[in-house]
Amino acid sequence: MSAAPLTARIPGSKSITNRALLLAAAAPGTSTLQDPLVSEDTVAFRDALTALGVRVSEHATSWEVSGAGHGPTGGARVWCADAGTAARFLPPFAATGRGTYVFDGSGQLRARPLRPLADALGRLGAKVRTEGVGGLPLRVDADGLRGGELAVDGGLSSQFLSGLLMAAPLLSDPLTVTVRDLVSRPYIDMTLALMRRFGARVDEDAPGVITTAGGGYTATDLVIEPDASTASYFFAAAAVTGRSVTVPGLGHDSLQGDLGFVETLRTAGARVEIRADSTTVTGTGPLRGGFEVDMGTISDTFMTLAAIAPLADAPVTIRGIGHARLKESDRIAAVAGNLAACGVTTESGRDWLTVHPGAEAGTGAGTGVVRPARIACHRDHRIAMAFSVLGLRAPGRLTLDDPACVGKTFPGFHAELNRLFPKETLT
Repeated sequence: MSAAPLTARIPGSKSITNRALLLAAAAPGTSTLQDPLVSEDTVAFRDALTALGVRVSEHATSWEVSGAGHGPTGGARVWCADAGTAARFLPPFAATGRGTYVFDGSGQLRARPLRPLADALGRLGAKVRTEGVGGLPLRVDADGLRGGELAVDGGLSSQFLSGLLMAAPLLSDPLTVTVRDLVSRPYIDMTLALMRRFGARVDEDAPGVITTAGGGYTATDLVIEPDASTASYFFAAAAVTGRSVTVPGLGHDSLQGDLGFVETLRTAGARVEIRADSTTVTGTGPLRGGFEVDMGTISDTFMTLAAIAPLADAPVTIRGIGHARLKESDRIAAVAGNLAACGVTTESGRDWLTVHPGAEAGTGAGTGVVRPARIACHRDHRIAMAFSVLGLRAPGRLTLDDPACVGKTFPGFHAELNRLFPKETLT
């Protein structure tokens, strides 16, 4: 029987926070975002908006955004830091305005692809110039965007499409986007839902054919729900420790597809309860393996499953994750390399990864499952958080080479994991 349920304090969703910041900036008047995520990525996004002339006022538990109802004017140099959403969402917004805008970011962000977005903006009438391997620095000479019809390849990142869609209500004419090979469909569903919350007129007339009318946005107050990707680490921790963890604020009506991660834990033997306003995962014993799962739509959580898969009683294969090679790191290679350092056998291909059981998987012994290792985080917050969960079953055996990288999305991650699992957590 598991111990008393634990309540995890999960900060607001990064994906919702940054989308809502942009939509509020595009709406005339003041919008209040309650419980936004305050992390390196969201602060970078907020500061980038400020550079574009948007006023964001900070309060104890909320941000107030004063939007102009149109794109920026006057030109600016915009620093995106490590935030991929800033580099993908803000250039289309800037292109709807007037002036010259130069976007740049860290070396890590410069290496990430951006050219498909630049090409799409060019087809809508923007003058865009990219430099470097990935696309940053990127220069936009903005004089408004026209509408029309646009075909987009969604195979690299759904963020390109989200950026174009959120700018569309500010265009001079309606825009119809036809997207092929879309990855991470739930993030597009989130974008469309939030656009509608802010008053946009947007329809999907057929699968992958999305039409957005003009008319702009309406200022809206929004409560930001907890981050489902971040919650995955605490749900996984419950599954591997035999405890019960509840995350309030994540329930049936969540906008985030990554809540679907709990279904992989259900397959692995955990008990899962999704209610109207919360989700609870309870570990019921050794993890069950011997299954394959396509995590293409929830790829930000595949590392969570992969990191605990050595504890299962049979191999686990994760498919559909090829686009994860283009994130903060080559996440498939990073996970495989770290598991190898822990003495765990893996196999991988372009878009899949198989993880074999560790030495004592399924026995409940825990400490013999992995050998001592220093985890290479690759400046990737999700690598650090995922392997911290494996560390709960191998206390004293795993260390992180960059524990502070979790600040990208959850600066208080280590403190919260230690609060809930004080005996198991590595220090």
